[in-house]
Amino acid sequence: MKASISVLVPVKNEEKNLPDCLRSLDWVDEIFVVDSHSKDRTCEIATQMGAEVVQFDYDGGWPKKKNWSIKNLPFKHDWILIVDADERISPKLKNDILAAIVSDTYQGYYIRWKFIFLDKWMKHCWSHGWMLRLFKKDLAEYEDLGMRGEGGWDNEVHENIKLDGESACLPGYMIHETNVSIERWLDKQNQFSTWNAKRRLEQLNEPIPSLKWFFSRNPLKRRRFLKALYIRMPLQPLIQFVYFYIIKFGFLDGLPGLYFCAFRAAHELNARIKIYEKKHLNSQEGKD
Repeated sequence: MKASISVLVPVKNEEKNLPDCLRSLDWVDEIFVVDSHSKDRTCEIATQMGAEVVQFDYDGGWPKKKNWSIKNLPFKHDWILIVDADERISPKLKNDILAAIVSDTYQGYYIRWKFIFLDKWMKHCWSHGWMLRLFKKDLAEYEDLGMRGEGGWDNEVHENIKLDGESACLPGYMIHETNVSIERWLDKQNQFSTWNAKRRLEQLNEPIPSLKWFFSRNPLKRRRFLKALYIRMPLQPLIQFVYFYIIKFGFLDGLPGLYFCAFRAAHELNARIKIYEKKHLNSQEGKD
């Protein structure tokens, strides 16, 4: 018997990652692979492995791919699970999900990553990252942050899901393992830092959330409160490195852990420089 779950897998040119992703989902009843006109074998692989392929055409506005899919795909089950192509559902998480969907206590569940970098689990330095990925149909949608063309994305990357209901956290891990070179990974990080720079400029104009958010059971609220404080601190690249490598014992993740923490600090530096550049250019334009 297949589980009564509908899965959404957003993709574009994911022929390397998609097979492992879909194999980890062979226990669910329905899988939609939503593509953005891939030029590799992504669609062929998805069809061969039993998924239904749907094409998404982005017009540059809102909604983006995942939110469009949530609102428009004919899901036949009450529970929807979102899995990216470079993610896999672990056996433990599978059992947690199966237990969760038979309960009416919660309408959504947060899932955390087991992040693999240079073939090693970043067990210590990157052990956070709760994401709402399992939820009841018609009770959730992605927030619109007003971010459109940054990074060239037609897919929600940093946007979070808003849930109309109660949520909890599942203990099992979603394994995140991207089969790309460091060169390609750094290209994406450069795009992310551009996105982060623009987003933080907007966040700096917003008030800091109430202290109650720090004590909330909702991981998203806690993260929002801490982020509002963090973006106002000086020396952010140094803070990133000290926090992940020393305070979170990233040094126990070996040489890949050192590289990853250094890359995280570099990401912060890139974002800070881009923020400075934007502010400086705006001030110069104002003088002109």
